[in-house]
Amino acid sequence: MTDAFIPKNIIVTGGCGFIGSNFVHYVVNNHPDVHVTVLDALTYAGNLENIKPLLGDQVEFVHGNICDAQLLDELVPGHDAIVHYAAESHNDNSIADPEPFLKTNVEGTFRLIEAARKYDVRFHHVSTDEVYGDLALDDPAKFTEETPYHPSSPYSSTKASSDLLVRAWFRTYGLRMTISNCSNNYGPYQHVEKFIPRQITNIIEGIRPKLYGDGLNVRDWIHTEDHSSAVWTILTQGRLGETYLIGANGERNNLTVLKDILRVMGQPEDAFDWVKDRPGHDRRYAIDATKLRTELGWKPTHTDFESGLRATVQWYVDNPQWWEPVKAATEAKYKAQGQ
Repeated sequence: MTDAFIPKNIIVTGGCGFIGSNFVHYVVNNHPDVHVTVLDALTYAGNLENIKPLLGDQVEFVHGNICDAQLLDELVPGHDAIVHYAAESHNDNSIADPEPFLKTNVEGTFRLIEAARKYDVRFHHVSTDEVYGDLALDDPAKFTEETPYHPSSPYSSTKASSDLLVRAWFRTYGLRMTISNCSNNYGPYQHVEKFIPRQITNIIEGIRPKLYGDGLNVRDWIHTEDHSSAVWTILTQGRLGETYLIGANGERNNLTVLKDILRVMGQPEDAFDWVKDRPGHDRRYAIDATKLRTELGWKPTHTDFESGLRATVQWYVDNPQWWEPVKAATEAKYKAQGQ
């Protein structure tokens, strides 16, 4: 293992989004001596309320776009690391309109790695397992760091592009970088357009949940706090130029997850409607996190999916003021797309 990198002053891009804001909470809770600058454009998926209670001496917020090179020239000097969460990340949206995905995920990453190179700042790039495409339902294999890229949606192809840019900047310019590709996250502060919070908030509002296709698509679920601890481990202990896959052996098909949600919320397990599948819907994702576990000694703490799910349901029940303002518009958009 290399000597640990101890950051003191980090930029977290997309730190008002779901996974980014959970990372900011993780840093505040576990590393009180680390200063965090959150850079977020506050698109529909970013919500300042996610980090508002943390703002103060340890956490500051900058409203801006990662594509703004002039802003990055002002912001990056004086920091010792950038943790890059900012991304357009919703598959359905990428199918309806790919352009914002190219802008944020490809050009935005380019602007950030140029700034990191210019000011010699360590860079951690947060990516997704979707860059590897999908696996057959009956395939015993899982994704590893050696799996070839085979993205299937506009979203995953732009994330694959950004990963390749970061790797090229390491090879060509010596950018001090690491990359992580993670499986599906769940937990608090997740936008109601996503699978688990959409189902939870539908049930709270008395709307029957909907399930795509045959419901047998498998996702590898990880609690967002475990994702945060893994990213911190990679940032501080990971080998430069390396990619680490983050997963917690949480494979479940969508039908099982929906039934789990219905049961936890006191509903019959068949209280949902089937809807037409979305185009190019990946069948199965599964992560082999052996490298992260053996090389860096990381392990997840939220290994009981049902208890993590119960806590997540409770968060949405307790925080209607957080999700209700965007719920109606989200459902209207789905309805317009026939979902």
